Amino acid sequence: MRLTVRVQPGARETVVGGRYGSEDPPVLVVRVSERAVDGRANRACVAALAAALGIRAREIKIVAGAASRTKLVEVAGADPCRVAGLLLNRRE
Repeated sequence: MRLTVRVQPGARETVVGGRYGSEDPPVLVVRVSERAVDGRANRACVAALAAALGIRAREIKIVAGAASRTKLVEVAGADPCRVAGLLLNRRE
């Protein structure tokens, strides 16, 4: 499964949930406390997604947008219902 995520580095806490914009396909928001320096935010994004989806971090790969806030990630073994729940879960 491929997901588009919008990473917000430097957040107060690491949180996965909510939808960015109104585009289709939906864009999942991933807030991470790490700064976007030396790939730290990307690693934190993968770890946060893995925890939220209940899978291992090695099952997630950033396939496009590694240097951008909007990324395309390949996720193996994720439950589509769980992804849909995260998109609906709006955390401020």
